[in-house]
Amino acid sequence: MSFDIAVSGAAAEAVDRVVPQLVSDLVASRITDLDPTLWGPDAEEEAAKRLGWTESVVISEPLIDDILALRDKLHGEGVNHIVLGGMGGSSLAPEVITRTAGVELTVLDSTDPGQVLAALNDRLETTAVVISSKSGSTLETASQRKAYEKAFHDAGIDPIERIVIVTDPGSPLDTDAREAGYRVFNADPNVGGRYSALTAFGLVPSGLAGVDIRALLAEASSVSGRLAVDSPENPGLVLGAAIAGTRPLKNKLGIVSDGTYIVGFGDWVEQLIAESTGKLGKGILPVVLDVHSPEIAENLDDVQIVRLVESARATEEVADGEIEISGTLGAQMLVWEYAVAVAGRLLGIDPFDQPDVESAKVATRALLDSRPEPVAPSFVSDGIEVRGSTELLGDVDSISGAIDALLAQIGPDGYLAVQAYVDRHANRGLAKLRDTLAAKTGRPVTFGWGPRFLHSTGQFHKGGPAIGVFLQITATAPQDLEIPDSPFSFGYLIQAQAAGDASVLAEHGRPVLTLTLTDPAANLATLFSAVD
Repeated sequence: MSFDIAVSGAAAEAVDRVVPQLVSDLVASRITDLDPTLWGPDAEEEAAKRLGWTESVVISEPLIDDILALRDKLHGEGVNHIVLGGMGGSSLAPEVITRTAGVELTVLDSTDPGQVLAALNDRLETTAVVISSKSGSTLETASQRKAYEKAFHDAGIDPIERIVIVTDPGSPLDTDAREAGYRVFNADPNVGGRYSALTAFGLVPSGLAGVDIRALLAEASSVSGRLAVDSPENPGLVLGAAIAGTRPLKNKLGIVSDGTYIVGFGDWVEQLIAESTGKLGKGILPVVLDVHSPEIAENLDDVQIVRLVESARATEEVADGEIEISGTLGAQMLVWEYAVAVAGRLLGIDPFDQPDVESAKVATRALLDSRPEPVAPSFVSDGIEVRGSTELLGDVDSISGAIDALLAQIGPDGYLAVQAYVDRHANRGLAKLRDTLAAKTGRPVTFGWGPRFLHSTGQFHKGGPAIGVFLQITATAPQDLEIPDSPFSFGYLIQAQAAGDASVLAEHGRPVLTLTLTDPAANLATLFSAVD
């Protein structure tokens, strides 16, 4: 099995109508030939330096022996626990790769002080850390590196022996790390973060953790020939047309992993789709659905359902209007990258930039530089601080009332995004809010852990259609952690990231309600009660 796809209903109509034109326009071969003109003149400059992912299998092959040699060296020294410090594309791909392989990898993609402390206190004596960042300027990753350098120093361990750097060649991080003596792996600079799964960013942490990365690349290679051919059977063209060619456009994509062996695929493809397509007021919102619970979203006219299955059925057997795909992980990743690039052409957007991700970073940096006093809550109830605009809250004075006021803002084609800026390991139960709120609203609900979603769906939230409403959940950290050589702590940083994102959403006219748990362990039951 490499990759198979079957479509029905609106998706099938889109494939029949759109794919012949894509074949006529030589879209597949032009993508493979690195043609930057496919997405229009406004996108040409960015596309010219972002198509290297089409060659990732070939370019990444020479890295394998070096990665495996380093893994063997670390194991020989008793180092068998790998931590990954990275955000967005630097962490989401290694997470799905290692989870699918059943290999342990601690993914540190948070600035929550509790989550950072938990990682620092977990088997430091036998830990190696991969710091992944294209430039090294990503604030979260730079802070994680500082924290681990200090922890290793304090434990009498030379950080140079335990920290591995993955970055673009010639980046500030590349220069700094090499001068300091760190082991550095360079990735292809002509690949954007969300397309980097099969480059050094996906392979180094996964390979060091114990994944058979040679097999992963072989899976992708098995389908690469089909993706380069201008044919109606090209799975990248078929999938791209099915998700972006429906009339009217089904601009929400419900992703269901229906018993497939791949674990957590939705979280990876969520970034690829949302960050690539959500701009210029357009886009496709991925909604990761739970196969084990009934989903309101499956019965909505503006939601296209795609199911990852073990074996795709014949087209006539696929549930009406759905897409079924089956394939190995490496093949899935490469096909979806092609498909999303094709979707960008159909939507008339640049699938390789992320302008609104940058706006949230700028807002956060301004708060870190100015250090304003925290905005006073509108009111406090049962230990939960409630913040929202006067237009949203009016004279509401209860948490349930505030939540109802927010949900009332969801339009007939809208969605709710729950954004949890908390320790995701200590507060896993929060994710259950998604199903509860979906049942309550009858509309699609997404759930993102902050700040990692800022590098993912955060682009769609601000740059896509203005149809979202936003529930932020933040927390007062029981224990804060200073960031070495920084004027602010991890606790202050994550609060600034939440506040910065809320301000940008508000500037874009999106309703935002922020609930701050002053005692998360005690406040969770209150929050769920208010939602119910």
